[in-house]
Amino acid sequence: MKVLIIRFSSIGDIVLTTPVARCLKQQKKATIHFLLKKNYTEVLQNNVYIDKILVFDKKEKKQTIKKLKKENYDLIIDLQNNLNSFIIKRKLYKKTLTVNKKNIKKWLLVNTGKDLLKREHIVERYFQTIKTIKIKNDQKGLDFFINPKVEKSLPIGKSKILETPFITWAIGATYSKKKLSITQIIEVLNRYDKPVALLGGINEEKEAEQIILSTKNKKVISFCGKLTLQESAFLINKSELILTNDTGLMHIASALKKQIISFWGCTKPSLGMAPYKASERSIQLVSYPNAPPCSKLGNRCRKHKQACILEINPDEIYKALIKES
Repeated sequence: MKVLIIRFSSIGDIVLTTPVARCLKQQKKATIHFLLKKNYTEVLQNNVYIDKILVFDKKEKKQTIKKLKKENYDLIIDLQNNLNSFIIKRKLYKKTLTVNKKNIKKWLLVNTGKDLLKREHIVERYFQTIKTIKIKNDQKGLDFFINPKVEKSLPIGKSKILETPFITWAIGATYSKKKLSITQIIEVLNRYDKPVALLGGINEEKEAEQIILSTKNKKVISFCGKLTLQESAFLINKSELILTNDTGLMHIASALKKQIISFWGCTKPSLGMAPYKASERSIQLVSYPNAPPCSKLGNRCRKHKQACILEINPDEIYKALIKES
């Protein structure tokens, strides 16, 4: 069986598809190709269950479809379910299984508080998509494979953090309303004296610098904007635990079976995107835990002038950190 899996983006969403690829490979001995956007190829780098990674570009859609037609797939598994994936499926004219995003139920949860999702995880929805071909969830969680050569590529002078126990703190997120403030982070680090590696993208560089300048903890190092995804995953894997907003690095940490302290505000675990089969000692700190999510993506807040994640008390974060570290 030759299978094409479609999931264009983003980091966390692609990581969440990896159990499907693994179970297809192991249970059906399938040849698996994966179609995604170029920016996210590193997510599946070294994945032993995927035979070929294919890149999708809107500007080269016709050329991509021509290439896909030549592959002559037996099955297309669409875990994206948007207009572009619909066009590809229609042009390839092959048997297709498409994920039900349950957008109506998400809308009801966000806008009325009525929870028909019943905390069903997105990974379980993916397996519902392929149940007709008799693929079962092996319950082994997510996959993320780290290139063994990554350690040598860490920035010179900063790899010394590996010589002592440390934690990682992913301070970024797709939307600002999904992020803890630097004030919250500084308050926690003022009371914590062990080494901390700050992770994030270019957008978090200045925030990380401000954290380092303001905190009493002089063992805080910023890797923000300086690492590849593989390098970030390497640090997470070496760390004792990770503190993280609702972001792609959280799902990578889940795949690596790390202890996770995750922070939730405008998005909530009830949407089905909580850490999946991470360490049993992982903790979720949720502002307004009994309230529905403010938005599906975390791009707006209806509880707070800025973002309801700011209601998470630094004392609560510190207590969770001390308990787990």
